[in-house]
Amino acid sequence: MPPALKALLAQLGGCLLAFGAARSGILPAGLWPLIAAQAIGAAGIAFALRSAPWWRWIHLGFTPLVAGALQLGIAPGWYLAAFVVFALVYWSSFRTQVPLFLSNPETAAAVAELLPREHPTRLLDLGSGTGALLRPLARLRPDCRCEGIESAPAPYLLSRLLSRRHPNVALARGDFWKLPWTDYDLVYAFLSPVPMADVWRKAAKELSPGALLVSNSFPIEGVPPDAVIEVPDRRRTRLYLYRPAGPAPSLRPAFRATPPTA
Repeated sequence: MPPALKALLAQLGGCLLAFGAARSGILPAGLWPLIAAQAIGAAGIAFALRSAPWWRWIHLGFTPLVAGALQLGIAPGWYLAAFVVFALVYWSSFRTQVPLFLSNPETAAAVAELLPREHPTRLLDLGSGTGALLRPLARLRPDCRCEGIESAPAPYLLSRLLSRRHPNVALARGDFWKLPWTDYDLVYAFLSPVPMADVWRKAAKELSPGALLVSNSFPIEGVPPDAVIEVPDRRRTRLYLYRPAGPAPSLRPAFRATPPTA
């Protein structure tokens, strides 16, 4: 079921549950108990429909925020402005179920260690967002070409602005599924569990032997990683390393990692 349809069903179901509870006398009188019941009901239905975790938080906050704004007398134009801002930032997240995740400098340093030092390499960041990975990586490895592709307009424009002083950073706006990955030595993904099976299939089809696929936080279901790196940051980030096309001839591992655990 498409995520947008799940969200609509959750909101409608939450309304039915709230009004049913009000008619049966379970809820105290007043507007806010009704709103709270609707929000909790919508979040519960989203959980039952196996919506992504962030959708549950959206359902919990949507109706209370709307009701609070109405009580404060906020002009309708602000709703439109907020919608436009969220659309520019998240763009197709409702369809792809890939939110905006930002990589930290510690992760960039760990990825830099994966790049071989005997020759320049070419890296691709899938859904590069604001360029949070590419900028520190470009500073650490000025000999490498760091490329990113992002579909959402606002993060893309911000990444272009922030990366203008990094000549080895190249950014594009578009769909990474339509971009050939053939010429990249490392493909980095910080997406969500939803697209990882398709990422694996495309990587296995297009990457060359020895090329690395690095997934931040989200392992590929059913595919054991070649190695796992634990990044020494506050959230204990894990990088899952795969060689979809197998090792290059006479390849020695270029990374230091812990063996994958069950």
